Amino acid sequence: MLRRLALLVGLLALTPFVARAQGVEAFGGYSYMHVDANPDFSTNGWEFSGNFKPVPWIGGVADFDGHYGSGNSIHNFLFGPQVSWPARVSPFAHVLIGGSHVDSGPFSDTSFAFALGGGIDAQLIPHVSWRVFQGDYLHTHLFGFGQDNARISTGLVIHF
Repeated sequence: MLRRLALLVGLLALTPFVARAQGVEAFGGYSYMHVDANPDFSTNGWEFSGNFKPVPWIGGVADFDGHYGSGNSIHNFLFGPQVSWPARVSPFAHVLIGGSHVDSGPFSDTSFAFALGGGIDAQLIPHVSWRVFQGDYLHTHLFGFGQDNARISTGLVIHF
């Protein structure tokens, strides 16, 4: 009982520090994806992500994208943790899991997907950064076959 009370008091004591450190980042920009299919093809599109950061160096990311080309449209919806080094030039890395959906003419499929990647954000002005580079290995399993895709993105990050 005493241990639980001590834990509760400790957590309540940390609340002001966590509340002050909370931040939200919104990223939006251009995205290129090389799709590992038979035959391989490349797509262009967009990517949007939101990152809730309870502390300055770790956050929870919701990442959405759409890529279009060769008569296909591919959309990914991914979620997971992201760690970053908070500075004017801020490298980050993430592990994301979720799903992928493809429309290819009369056929479509949805599958599990995961992404491993990272990048670099560079502060332009207070509250605005340029995502210089984000690169991801994005694995999907569409139409019964595994695809090992490469996704590269760039754009603006707004810090709230």
